[in-house]
Amino acid sequence: MNKLKIISDKNLKSLKIKRFLLKKLKNNFINIKNLLIVIGGDGFMLQTLKRFIKKNYFFYGINSGNYGFLMNKFSSRNILKNLKKTKIVSIFPLEMKVRSKIGEIKKFLAINEVSILRQSRQAAFLSVKGGKKFIIKKLISDGVLISTPAGSTAYNLSVYGPILNLNSKKISISPISAFRPRRWKGKILNDKTKIIIKNLNPQKRPISAVADNSEIRNAIKIEVKINKNIKFNLLYDKNQSLHKKIKLEQLRKEIN
Repeated sequence: MNKLKIISDKNLKSLKIKRFLLKKLKNNFINIKNLLIVIGGDGFMLQTLKRFIKKNYFFYGINSGNYGFLMNKFSSRNILKNLKKTKIVSIFPLEMKVRSKIGEIKKFLAINEVSILRQSRQAAFLSVKGGKKFIIKKLISDGVLISTPAGSTAYNLSVYGPILNLNSKKISISPISAFRPRRWKGKILNDKTKIIIKNLNPQKRPISAVADNSEIRNAIKIEVKINKNIKFNLLYDKNQSLHKKIKLEQLRKEIN
């Protein structure tokens, strides 16, 4: 027997949709093994993916937040039909390894992006390597952002980073308010590349490292790479796949 699980955020709209689905799906069979329906916004979906990382779920998101890029639009009339004709998109997260000022080492996963941010009023002094080669020896900026293809239309797009196709096998690194070199626009890298970022002046110019919504302050060295051993399977309505959403964002960027 196929397992069906429904979880929702705690706001009224999410809970209302959950009650509707529990009633609607009670006597209707959905032929998707280990289906997990997630009701909320993108932030709630990111939390849920990490929460069930060791489970072999297929995640179908229903948006009850704002934009809901990772989610599907809720339709009370078509929900059964939509669930029976979903498309699978598989994504891989970034793994962030951070060494802090006190020597502590911690690891976190990021599905969208890793952000390296200045922690004080002064700009950060950073060096950035791709593998053993320097991408940039000294970057003076508010920080840098490393993005997955799935996250390239989120914070990455707001800092004028590139939009990556889901099947591009690429990750991007983008500066946040670069001061020197002023015209550096970042770089697109193979998704097998390990990115190494060092704080060149940790005493005077502290930085924090953030993987989606998990933060480590006073970071000294940050290593970021795609973890191919972890895969999340997301389900989308037939005409609203994540591929299509990314294409639409690319078109909007070109038009603007």
